[in-house]
Amino acid sequence: MMPPYDMPADDGEPPKEGTTVTAGAPKDPNVPSATEESVIEAMRSVYDPEIPVNIYDLGLIYDMKTRTNGNVDITMTLTAPACPVAGSLPKEVAEAVARVDGVGEVAVTLTWDPPWTQANMSEVAKVALDMF
Repeated sequence: MMPPYDMPADDGEPPKEGTTVTAGAPKDPNVPSATEESVIEAMRSVYDPEIPVNIYDLGLIYDMKTRTNGNVDITMTLTAPACPVAGSLPKEVAEAVARVDGVGEVAVTLTWDPPWTQANMSEVAKVALDMF
């Protein structure tokens, strides 16, 4: 089993590029692997507490790979490196995805490159935030 949380303790500094958070355990080989859609739906259940839009529609997820063994690798960013939830949001994403049936081990890696911009947001997010 992977350690449940690899992100360093909050010391007031933003997490470093490449910091990875893990959750989950190896998937039972008799259980079908989760679909990409079910993983996306799990990510849509996670919200930045300061913005009433989920992290997926905000455009914080840069990449997601689902493996045949059920493992999921996610690369994400935050709206800003000094975001108050920088130390907790990646953990919430890893744990939400790890709860999906058919998911094994989840690794969420934080990146700051490219920086997030409002252009990353989905149309749903733009409407929700009245940004047209």
